[in-house]
Amino acid sequence: MPQATGVKIMVHVRLLALALLLLAVPSLVSAAPRADLWEYWQKNDPDSRQSVDHTPWTGFLSNYVFTGKDGINRVDYQAVTSGDRRLLDDYLDRLTQTEVRSLSPDVQMPLWINLYNALTVQLVLDNYPVDSIKDISFGFLSFGGPWKEKLVTVEGKELSLNDIEHRILRPIWKDPRIHYAVNCASLGCPNLQPVAFTAQNTEDLLNKGAREYINHPRGVSVEGGRLVVSSIYDWFQEDFGGDDAGVIEHLMHYARPELQKKLQGFEDIDGDRYDWSLNDG
Repeated sequence: MPQATGVKIMVHVRLLALALLLLAVPSLVSAAPRADLWEYWQKNDPDSRQSVDHTPWTGFLSNYVFTGKDGINRVDYQAVTSGDRRLLDDYLDRLTQTEVRSLSPDVQMPLWINLYNALTVQLVLDNYPVDSIKDISFGFLSFGGPWKEKLVTVEGKELSLNDIEHRILRPIWKDPRIHYAVNCASLGCPNLQPVAFTAQNTEDLLNKGAREYINHPRGVSVEGGRLVVSSIYDWFQEDFGGDDAGVIEHLMHYARPELQKKLQGFEDIDGDRYDWSLNDG
């Protein structure tokens, strides 16, 4: 009897621990990571003339990214051939073997963006079909998506998607348009562009991504006198001026005339939303 009682107590303790963990999940998932500089990746060579070939990634994107009737870019994951999957894997292998810190900053930035996006597509393909990227886990204690998982090694450093976005891209470049470049495979996310980022087109693609997202209802909408925006502007408000006024100023900068007119007079944001459904075809 004492042994049986001990077993029951252990079971109850474990169940209690699991319950507490599950209660904590919503807050852990909703809390967006802050920009936290990884100083190792600050190094660059501004005089470097070395380039990185992103042609394979552009080829993949041109084959499988299309714009849906709702104006959102989608990925035809189901149609990806085994040959193109191998090309994607090879491309990622080459990126991870690159000595990133020997590159110039204008070559580094598109490399990190493409690495993030290609890794995300690879993750979805590894787990397809899946309703949402948030459903992808790496074990019992892995929840809320794959972003914290160490997925690749670059220059001997293990990296997660969170590392690339929040410890490299955001703190080094300090450009809010990065949020329109990295794609989390969700309908609520800014478009995955149909071409790779390069040193030559990054500035244009950042602006294009901002305009596409802000002028689409999933980015900004005015409904019954209420200003409703993507949750991105709540999660990462610090990147958009730090308050509602800063976010609205940012939106006005990229809004087309019709939306600009609607935004005039707003001083506060009334709500936010985000659709985590997979951006498949």
